Amino acid sequence: MYVRDAKNREEVWLLDHIESMGLDETAFRSRDYVIAIDEESGEKAGFGRIRIHKTDADSGAVCELTSIGVLESWRGQGVGAHIIERLVEYASDEGFETVYVLTGDGAYLAQFGFQRIEESDLPAVLRDRLADKREGIDPDAVPLAIDVAEFRMPDRLRKAFKHAPEGRDDADEAESPEDFGIDPDSATYKYDTGQ
Repeated sequence: MYVRDAKNREEVWLLDHIESMGLDETAFRSRDYVIAIDEESGEKAGFGRIRIHKTDADSGAVCELTSIGVLESWRGQGVGAHIIERLVEYASDEGFETVYVLTGDGAYLAQFGFQRIEESDLPAVLRDRLADKREGIDPDAVPLAIDVAEFRMPDRLRKAFKHAPEGRDDADEAESPEDFGIDPDSATYKYDTGQ
């Protein structure tokens, strides 16, 4: 299992899963995303985005993590944790000392060191964004922040991610004709010679 930058050809896949999970697709750009991939099967397991908001000249820019999602069959295996870790690393590489998240699921992020902050402590651009999120996709959204140097990955999540394909119930299941609605006993094929 590893996390890499999304490719342009994955735009449709990302948009489909963002929509199905009810995540934020505001100002969508596939190049802002990372995707977790199973090394053996090539299966995509999850994704997340870093979004940089430009502000006035005095403040510079603000970094937000958003649209983080893990496919249901991959949940509980450390995939989301490693996506968040990669996004925080990217934010640090871009020179950001603080990363913000606007979400209703703050308990999950707390294990990495994210802390709830007062709305008044948010940069103005994120206060507006928080209001939009509450009116739209996440009525329970609250602001969280972390100093990138304070990010920590719990050992249990690192181990789960390292062994993620081993823990999946369906990791070794091969697709069968029945998966596609084909009855192999009665199906005929274009080049069937009848032998």
